[in-house]
Amino acid sequence: MLRPLTASLVAISALLAAGAAHAEFELSIYSGWQTSPHSTVEGDDPTGVGDFDFTAGWEGKSGAMPPYWGVRGTWWQSDILGYGVDFSHNKVYADSDTLDDNNFETLEFTDGLNILTANVFRRFPGVTRDWTPYVGAGIGIAVPHVEVETTGDKTFEYQLTGPAVQWVAGVSYPISENWKVFGEYKGTYSQNKADLKGGGELETNIVTNALNVGVSFDF
Repeated sequence: MLRPLTASLVAISALLAAGAAHAEFELSIYSGWQTSPHSTVEGDDPTGVGDFDFTAGWEGKSGAMPPYWGVRGTWWQSDILGYGVDFSHNKVYADSDTLDDNNFETLEFTDGLNILTANVFRRFPGVTRDWTPYVGAGIGIAVPHVEVETTGDKTFEYQLTGPAVQWVAGVSYPISENWKVFGEYKGTYSQNKADLKGGGELETNIVTNALNVGVSFDF
């Protein structure tokens, strides 16, 4: 598990070094409404339910504590091209039918399904007078807080669970010389292989979809 983490940290460090000398740095924070479609969950829980393989229904509960949010830094190399780092605190809760049908007390990544990526962005100035569309994509890692409880042991800890990617499309609007507001769609995909207490494991690949609003400050 340390190899993808090391590779991602090296890539992020390179981006930081490359962008530090550039004059335009943009810091953004955002929140919004985040959901997740069903996904297959499989693994084994030797101290509880044994082997399992089912489809989980996920709920996002974006406004429940801890809420869904994200932050990113972007170094714009020109009017159109930028590199950056993004951290998003996504969340997924297995719904009640999933828990009841499979003898799980808890199955969630809610503090959260944390995604850290190194990204490339392309913006399109001049398309309209004031609004600037942009798109972006990135690769990185998933570091969720794994919360799993069955009739056996309870797993309640942060883990590095696998690789992740993200994709973004949005539009920004300046409200002053240094401040902008923006709205966007953001998606993530993460492969999650978590270790369970008692020697078991759980695997699931999760997609999240979010509609975000946020604010950016340009240095």
